[in-house]
Amino acid sequence: MSAVSPFQFKHYRPRPLEIIDTTLREGSQTSLLHDHYKYFFNQNDKMEIARALIVFGVKFIELFAPIVSAQERDDFAAIKEVRDELIMQKGYTFLLAHVRCHPDDVASAIEAGADGLNFYIGLSEASRMYNHGKDFDNIIRQACSLLEEVRRHHPHLILRFSGEDAFRTPEPHLFRVYDQIVPFVDRLGTPDTVGVATPMQVAQRIKALRERYPTMDFEGHFHDDRGFGLINALEAAKNGMRYMNTTLLGVGERSGITSMTALFFNLYIDKAYDHLEGYNLRGSYPINVMFASKLKKLVPSKEPVSLTNRTHTAGVHQKALLNNAGTYEAFPLDQFGVSESEVLLGPLSGWNIIHYFLKEIKGYNLDEGTARQIATAFKDRVYNIGPHDSPTQILIEIAENQFGLSHISVPERFKDNILQRMDADAAAPLPAEAELQDQLGSEIAETYGREAAVSLKR
Repeated sequence: MSAVSPFQFKHYRPRPLEIIDTTLREGSQTSLLHDHYKYFFNQNDKMEIARALIVFGVKFIELFAPIVSAQERDDFAAIKEVRDELIMQKGYTFLLAHVRCHPDDVASAIEAGADGLNFYIGLSEASRMYNHGKDFDNIIRQACSLLEEVRRHHPHLILRFSGEDAFRTPEPHLFRVYDQIVPFVDRLGTPDTVGVATPMQVAQRIKALRERYPTMDFEGHFHDDRGFGLINALEAAKNGMRYMNTTLLGVGERSGITSMTALFFNLYIDKAYDHLEGYNLRGSYPINVMFASKLKKLVPSKEPVSLTNRTHTAGVHQKALLNNAGTYEAFPLDQFGVSESEVLLGPLSGWNIIHYFLKEIKGYNLDEGTARQIATAFKDRVYNIGPHDSPTQILIEIAENQFGLSHISVPERFKDNILQRMDADAAAPLPAEAELQDQLGSEIAETYGREAAVSLKR
């Protein structure tokens, strides 16, 4: 069995909003991986994603139980090493294993050194009839026995229990199980597993749970089948839910779940500044770019923290934008890193980031093979960069002079039809917002400059 964690949850003071990012669990189930014949995130992908999340300020990362496969077991160990390397710089990050109410799942997670166990079992009629086939008495007996044993022998572990498909489970049924579970857990989950909930239902459910379990914390997991994943998460946060499951770009099973950066963006706009404590908002766009490259795609247009939100086609819009960006850009996207200066390049930049930067931001015509060759040449040069040299200029010089890249040819009649703003010259933030950014600032650029494919700069 693994030794007790060097930092225990009982010593941690939770923030008003704690992201439990499940990109490496829920996000691994996205069909987008199949669309591009990638199928899974490899170990290097997972290490880079975990590193990016930790530097961003995420303190809870959910992973598959190591029992899923030998590869997941090895990946868990590699991610744990990444976490341990960053403890001195970023503090402790808790790694949580998503486990069935089964002793083998639990044993594999404890052996791997997980900081917590996210138990789940379906409570809805559909789950009971067509999934595990257990009635409520069996569910309660099995879950309570296992939780009690884990709590007794491993009191340092974070324990969460979720009744899967909670929003298709009537409250009396949910309470019947949760009443017995509460003594053994740190929080209760309320997953909208199939995306049926509405904001009104979310508010009502949280109210009922808080009244029945006034000392308990709750965790939300909202799928986007109806397009309500983000709205439901905002409603949950508004009603006092402290823990929220998210993924990068909102990817996941079927239509995915709540996007982490979209959630922060909207909380910022709604001036829920206390919910932003400890998160590096300027890293939002760069972390989205990094993750999109893992999926071999661009940051999608439905993600608010994207270049799409600074792309304009109407001539009248463009004229006004050149005079004052705030005319057609109501939100401070520069505060979330949607600017060229935030997508920094360094010696560890992957070919996919270089491909994205040259093609999508700088408008050069190149394929993936050329991007890989340019990345190799760029790394050879950038390791010897001087303090006043620009990595961007070095990359462009290599692209144009060594590889003869030219800009994408646009027909003359369309040249003035699209305007993409990557500058940070949008309307200045309000004093309160500027002050908030000072509070949220960190050494994130320094960390990323050494350790990741995309660097973030305050």
